[in-house]
Amino acid sequence: MMRHGLVLLTFCAALIGCAVAPAQERRPIAWDGLGHDPNRVSSRAAITKRRAVNPAPAQDDPNQEREKVLGTLRPYSEAWWAVHDEIEAENDRQLGTKLVICPRCVRQPSPDEDVTGSIR
Repeated sequence: MMRHGLVLLTFCAALIGCAVAPAQERRPIAWDGLGHDPNRVSSRAAITKRRAVNPAPAQDDPNQEREKVLGTLRPYSEAWWAVHDEIEAENDRQLGTKLVICPRCVRQPSPDEDVTGSIR
């Protein structure tokens, strides 16, 4: 019985030592990238500021007007598909301006190699 009490006392002392350690001395927690980062201190001011920011004006997002028009059209009609394709084309154009692929990263096939597009 004395041995169990000693083990319990040691365990409790270890837990108390972890609980009272200052935040600066705590080691960072390994984070898998999903959910909230436990190592990042949340700031209430940053959250409030983020909510207070106005949405982007229409001139910054050309698709904003198109999406309003898309909402008024009958789904999957010819006009709906035309506006939908314009929205997708604009999204692809915006992505193309942001996406940069290193020329060394893309391997060009040699002229004598048969290119089929299959996965090797």
